[in-house]
Amino acid sequence: MDIDQLHREVNYTATTSSGAGGQHVNKVATRVQLDFDVEQSIAFAKAEHERILEALKNRLTKDGRLQLSSQDTRSQATNKERVFQKLIDVLNKARKPKKVRRKRVVPASVKRKRLNDKKKHSEKKANRKYRG
Repeated sequence: MDIDQLHREVNYTATTSSGAGGQHVNKVATRVQLDFDVEQSIAFAKAEHERILEALKNRLTKDGRLQLSSQDTRSQATNKERVFQKLIDVLNKARKPKKVRRKRVVPASVKRKRLNDKKKHSEKKANRKYRG
């Protein structure tokens, strides 16, 4: 993944943010929305690109764009840094190959012990019954 190329491919839009700030919040555009075209990006290797598209298919728009936003602080510059870091985190998580789950095999000795314990327990209960 090429971070410098990501910086060139990302588009930012600043809008007014919701939340605290009083009258000031209506005047200043501090919320930053990031728009990144995943399908057309050249910042990834081919295998990474396919894994990212597969992992993020539910988060992409119809035309293959990923949109993230940040409005945590009242500073547009800080929100811009945070939303880019959020993009990097999402892409790093998506580009890692998923671990293949292998079915666990229970050893025969463990099965035998469990069945023996069950048998002993049932015999103990059966011995308590009244036989008249």
